[in-house]
Amino acid sequence: MLAHADNPVFWYPWGPQAFAAAIQADKPVLLSIGYSTCHWCHVMAHESFENEDIAKVLNDHFIAVKVDREERPDVDHVYMAAVVAMTGQGGWPLTVFLTPDGKPFYGGTYFPPYTGSGSQGFKEILLSIAEAWHNNREGILSSSDEITRSLNVGAGHAQPLQGNELSGSILDAAFHQMSARFDAANGGFGSSPKFPMPHGLGFLLRYHHRVPKDEKALAMVEQTLVAMARGGIWDHIGFGFHRYSTDAQWHVPHFEKMLYDQALLAHVYLEAFQVTGKKTYADVAENIFIYVLGDMCEPQGGFYCAQDADSPVGAGGPGGHRGPPVQREGAFYVWTEKEIIEVLGPKEGDTFCAWYGVKPDGPADGGAAFDPHGEFAGKNILFLSQEPDDEQMAARCRQRLFERRQKRPRPHLDDKVIVDWNGLMICALAFGGRVLGKKRYVDAARAAADFILSHLVDDGRLLHRWRQGQAPAMGGAGLPAGKAGIPATLEDYAFFVTGLIDLYEASFEEKYLEQAKRLAHVMQELFEDGTNGGFYMTARDAQTLITRPKEIYDGAIPSGNSASALALLRLHALTGEEGFYASASGVFTCFSGVIRQAPSAYPLALCAYDFYREGATQVVLSGPLDPSRRGLAEADETIAKMTKVLYKHFVPNRSVVYEAGAQKVMARVCKGRACLPPTDDPAVLERQIGDVHEGR
Repeated sequence: MLAHADNPVFWYPWGPQAFAAAIQADKPVLLSIGYSTCHWCHVMAHESFENEDIAKVLNDHFIAVKVDREERPDVDHVYMAAVVAMTGQGGWPLTVFLTPDGKPFYGGTYFPPYTGSGSQGFKEILLSIAEAWHNNREGILSSSDEITRSLNVGAGHAQPLQGNELSGSILDAAFHQMSARFDAANGGFGSSPKFPMPHGLGFLLRYHHRVPKDEKALAMVEQTLVAMARGGIWDHIGFGFHRYSTDAQWHVPHFEKMLYDQALLAHVYLEAFQVTGKKTYADVAENIFIYVLGDMCEPQGGFYCAQDADSPVGAGGPGGHRGPPVQREGAFYVWTEKEIIEVLGPKEGDTFCAWYGVKPDGPADGGAAFDPHGEFAGKNILFLSQEPDDEQMAARCRQRLFERRQKRPRPHLDDKVIVDWNGLMICALAFGGRVLGKKRYVDAARAAADFILSHLVDDGRLLHRWRQGQAPAMGGAGLPAGKAGIPATLEDYAFFVTGLIDLYEASFEEKYLEQAKRLAHVMQELFEDGTNGGFYMTARDAQTLITRPKEIYDGAIPSGNSASALALLRLHALTGEEGFYASASGVFTCFSGVIRQAPSAYPLALCAYDFYREGATQVVLSGPLDPSRRGLAEADETIAKMTKVLYKHFVPNRSVVYEAGAQKVMARVCKGRACLPPTDDPAVLERQIGDVHEGR
């Protein structure tokens, strides 16, 4: 809404007022859903919503509603499902036409402003729908009713089906499906556009651990991780991953940087480091943390959403451009060969250009594969064309280019703090702090968790988002400055509870386990389907939409049901509370039929199912220190050594708990109801973990 405040379109926020206005005026609703770092949202805004001619048609014939999908993921989910059902595809900007009672009857994504080149223009669509609303109202209402019925059937499809219970063979089926889609030439899965899908890679690491003689699962993971880290999807100068690659070779990214990608990718690179011992994977993860803590960290401790794909091209822009400050995708990141030589000098510049695939004419020199849409003529997206034979020189060159790049106009920063993505980042930092042996990352995870517990909890329940200085909204009266009372979704609870569990296991500070338990109980109360199992996306008392979604598909972000199942199983291992286990079991019962149809579409759900089948490898540390003590994991030398052992190797389904009261620090390893003798020797602990996990 802030980005569109100056549009000639009269925008309403999502809410009862907009639909009351539609009923009173007898107008259909134009629902536009986007997000502030979305390139094509910017394009459509400039072409259509800033256009006085189109805005007049829109204002005369429609009630226009603007939604930020990151603020209202529930609204986005429901109407994205509608557009996919109507057209077979979705994306952002999401453009949906609704009846005054919120039922969809027509939709799409980006529309050009005027008809041409085989595409119907937005103005023509608006006029056609306005005409149909007056002359074919019955047909529109009938269509909207049918689409809404279909959505409700889809939302209710996840019900227990007798004879569809999952078994270990589902893991094999998912592996074989992923193998069939694997791009053996370039890494990753499918062709283009190509998304990283880190939770799919995490599943493959677990599958490799389960079937160690089959090296293919690990080979697919390694080839993909190496290709991404070498490709243009990785920011070689300032670090962090872009959202996806527009080509199969990972060379040409869509330049947004999303917090959730950084978190999920850091986690899987760390797991690959645990599996292989290859430092290059640890380096990528740590560089992600450097980027996030430098560019996406709210001063009080939380993390911002995203950086835009577009940035101004003006004074200080690539190639010394001095034109008007228009927005251009990737402008902050691309380089001319001339500029690199100017910064580095001829000798080092030529060498750097050879290493990073830099050509005089940009990617066009390398053919369509390097620039499939012809957008970067004369500009270069850096990717590792050949391995540097002098890494010190390469690092020195990257630093000098970084310093030059810092003088360019920066991409827009979406400075919302949203709970679910922060939960993912807390997971990665807490885990990374222990794997890398660097306390500062655990401290950063702690600061983010404390920020959310201080700023995004109201009356014991999570809120979805915070933004500095934002006035309370949607019933958030009485909340501290910055809070907005947008109710949390299932994903907020599932991901944040997971983050609290990881933070507890990294710090042994009891308050984080207690908060994880408390919020998990709230999640069960508000979201669980007590009849069929599984969890709804929205709380039982949330604002009513045309359907109440219940989803387990693991897309670019894993589903709330997958994450909640895994979090609840981990809490059961830590606490012994059977209610957590029962709720997780209900997820698998509910969605078993859906998962069996296409198992590779649910990789995090299958990671949770693997935990469910195999049970936890539990390590209980006991000692004399008070578990309420801050920094307990570093306070005792033996605990610190034990903790280092626990994170040295890849141990799926690991659970670590600290118990106070012992006279000296001891550790015992348990699997099921059997425990090995306690030990105070970290070397013995390491052997025991290996023996138990490998069934010896």
